[in-house]
Amino acid sequence: MSENEHQRHLGRGFNWLGGAAIVAKVTDFATIVAVLVFLTKTQVGIGSLVLAVGMVVEAFDGLGTGDALVQTKAVSREALSSLFWFILVLAVIVGGAAVALSPAIGWLYGVSGVKLYFLALAAKQPLVGAAVIPLALLNRALAYEKIAMVNVGATFGAALVRFGIAVAGGGAWALVGGYFASGVFILAGALLANRFVPRWHFALAEIRALVDFGWRSASANIFEQIFKNIDFLLVGWFYGPAMLAVYRVAFDVAMEPAMAVGTIVNRAAQPVFAKVAAAPAELRAALLWSLQRLASLVAPCMAGLGLMAVPLMGLLHDSQGRSYADAARPLQILAGAAVLRIASQLITPLLLGTGQPGKAARLSFATLLMLGGFILTAGIVVHGEAGLLAVSAAWLAVYPFLLSWSVGYLRREWDISALALAKPFLRPALAVVGMVVLCLAARALPYGGTAAGRIAAAVLATGGGYGGLVWRRRG
Repeated sequence: MSENEHQRHLGRGFNWLGGAAIVAKVTDFATIVAVLVFLTKTQVGIGSLVLAVGMVVEAFDGLGTGDALVQTKAVSREALSSLFWFILVLAVIVGGAAVALSPAIGWLYGVSGVKLYFLALAAKQPLVGAAVIPLALLNRALAYEKIAMVNVGATFGAALVRFGIAVAGGGAWALVGGYFASGVFILAGALLANRFVPRWHFALAEIRALVDFGWRSASANIFEQIFKNIDFLLVGWFYGPAMLAVYRVAFDVAMEPAMAVGTIVNRAAQPVFAKVAAAPAELRAALLWSLQRLASLVAPCMAGLGLMAVPLMGLLHDSQGRSYADAARPLQILAGAAVLRIASQLITPLLLGTGQPGKAARLSFATLLMLGGFILTAGIVVHGEAGLLAVSAAWLAVYPFLLSWSVGYLRREWDISALALAKPFLRPALAVVGMVVLCLAARALPYGGTAAGRIAAAVLATGGGYGGLVWRRRG
């Protein structure tokens, strides 16, 4: 694969999956904001707790065999059938284990009636498991257009279910029901995009190599999902459902766009890294190109969210009229952490794409230990509303360590200098400086200091930041 060809595949993946991710996140953000009006903070907190556990449980589905399928050289039809039944049975077992543990989780968090929520959580696992092979085959074939359509369709379907349940007065079921519905729509979309009918055949020997690679890849994904959700679990434990709701709103607004970009990385970059793993020069070019695109996509968005955080959060209220203004400062801290997050997360698809799932798992585990330790310390030492600021700051504390390790690894193994890795962030940083100057200047204008004026200025500055980056790239 030539350099131009792999950049073409990366560009196509970024464009399709990036566009789908933007549509998905805008849809999610709009419906979640709408849903907040119909739910109390406690209901949002309970739903968030169930979803956090659900995302960790879902990481066990397939035990990473989807990643193994993407990178393997060849696979037979019989092996695919064996793999399908392996994944499906495992998903049923994992879902059943979650239901069995639900009473203990309810007792630990002081929330009653969680078993019904966990039944919905468990029911989603076989649906997602059945979609693993069709989606992995699409990813293997670099069929980004079809993957994008599946993602957008599932997002719209889940959003409609979430909003419908909220309007009907379903409380926390709005979030849990939307989570379950996404599994239904993902499976339906995956089968429409790539119809796969397994045979009544199973032989463990046929999939042993896939399972061996997969469980090491799954370890990285499991640690990653615990890493992504441990803050929700600990915040709910230390500060209760209502405070968890405030933190969840701040986190979703700040981190979800960056996490969407992370999805683009995993699905677009990993197959390309796998194809060019034997050509270091091409891999270096692919990595730096991906990092440049990531920085350009995330930095202006995070700066814009930080600039509008105070007036935006002041406008949000729950069904009892209680404001989410307390989410503004955590949002600003998390927006800064999101930029560092995307700078470090590209290392995982590179490790998986180059056949190093064990190293990816160890890195994910180390990251989990650091973040968990920082948040646990914050929960023990800091109480009340200041605790959310301390938890948010824990995200900032983790990434200097991760970036330091990643830079050292890339220099040793792939001969990529720290200067080469920093260069993709230069233009986005200049764009952010321009955005801040523009917003500060706008506050001196009539109505510039009002909530609407500050939000409008941040939106215009964000658009200007992206426009400047596009103009410079074309120039």
